[in-house]
Amino acid sequence: MVAGALAVSGAVVAPGVASAAPAPSVNWQPCPDAAGVDCATIDVPVDWAKPAGDKIQIGLARRKAKDPAKRIGAILMDPGGPGGSGVGSVKSSEQFTEAARERFDQVGFDPRGINTSSKLLCDRDLASQATAARHPTSQADFDRLAGLNRQLHDSCRANSGKLADHVDNLNTVRDMDAIRAALGEQKLTYVGYSYGSLMGQQYAEKFPHRVRALVLDGNMDHSLNSAWDFMRSETAPVELGFLKFAKWCDTTTTCALHGQDTKKVYAELKAKAKAGKLIGSGGKPVDFYQLAGQAFGVTRPANWSHLATALRNLKDGSGSEALEALAGPVANVPYPSIWCSDWSYPVRDYAEYQRLRDRLSRQFSNVEWTPYVDHALTCVNSGTKTTNPQRRLEIRNAPPLVMIGNIHDPATVYEWNLTAARQSGAHLITYEGWGHTAYRQTGPSPCVNAAVDDYLINLKTPKRGLSCPATEKPGAAEKASQEPMVGPYQAA
Repeated sequence: MVAGALAVSGAVVAPGVASAAPAPSVNWQPCPDAAGVDCATIDVPVDWAKPAGDKIQIGLARRKAKDPAKRIGAILMDPGGPGGSGVGSVKSSEQFTEAARERFDQVGFDPRGINTSSKLLCDRDLASQATAARHPTSQADFDRLAGLNRQLHDSCRANSGKLADHVDNLNTVRDMDAIRAALGEQKLTYVGYSYGSLMGQQYAEKFPHRVRALVLDGNMDHSLNSAWDFMRSETAPVELGFLKFAKWCDTTTTCALHGQDTKKVYAELKAKAKAGKLIGSGGKPVDFYQLAGQAFGVTRPANWSHLATALRNLKDGSGSEALEALAGPVANVPYPSIWCSDWSYPVRDYAEYQRLRDRLSRQFSNVEWTPYVDHALTCVNSGTKTTNPQRRLEIRNAPPLVMIGNIHDPATVYEWNLTAARQSGAHLITYEGWGHTAYRQTGPSPCVNAAVDDYLINLKTPKRGLSCPATEKPGAAEKASQEPMVGPYQAA
């Protein structure tokens, strides 16, 4: 039984200008397991409504600015999740572009419940069982999922004390402000990815006067209010990706499915998988979810050649090694308690679930499902109170914010970014390409990086409607990537 941790960071009022800031109170020490990185913790109340009550620890990691003479301040960052570790991110690699690293300290934090912060302790076996039970085929299966969810959430509450009831994003926002003050930053500079975007959105709501610059890359839409809205919006970009993949295969002679009608081939594979007659490598049966997990590879155009070969091998009966490598759910232990504190998507019973799935199959007839659909079942019978329920963003009197949305993002989908930008008034940078999030040293778009750097360093907001061209080249990867696509609801 264990859980995890997250991370975030801040900065000052204007580039290169000293200001009256809070006195720093972080006792940085070299991290024993990461050269050139400092580590620390700060204490915060477990319940911000009782600031003099019990305390928990929030873990931090820092890489200092490369050019101290030109240092502006610190950028707090969070990689997403819930369950991703900002401490782990900063320890493992440089997070931002060279221009940003010269001028800012990079500070990652572990949100409460995660990694080096006070941990949310949940039963790992129950987490794995609940994750694996999210494909019910009967009311009995649905009841089993409901029972496992309750046992899992009960284990979190039993093992973590008061913390289990205080892990919503509103508490994390208060922790972020405590980090800002401890770092000696008068105002916060923050880069939040994926689920970390919700942290930035709600920080700007709570503390608009303490914002210097917020970059929110891959935005959650906290106004989605039904399981259907969630499932539909998560499936739409994968269906579009499949159609683009099929068109590429049907018009590209080097594609392994060229001349065979890619959509028809996949439909036949689906029918066999649903009937229990699709056989993969080693003579093992391949079910619909394993096949659909493989088809999720349409979201990575560079791998399209390898995906086409895998599907052809299944069609021809020669199996697919890539399919096996990508199969199987992975439990992110602390995520359910945090997720259910921030979201409520009631699904009452198996009949309602089946109606939702049938509707997905009708509207998205090729893919029918994506792995992200399952997260709508996370809170069935959990017993965890949604203390930060969905609602529209209301940000008043904050300086300009910057959001980034990828048109073909299958996790924090472009539709969500449009909504979050509209509700917040943020300047949305559109990346016309693929993948999940865009701003980073190794990111896909120099155009995105340049605009974000200008904002972070010079506080110059990008022009409204800035759109950066896609850079991905279909079928370009020499070797198929087996790396999972990091997104919301999973550890980074």
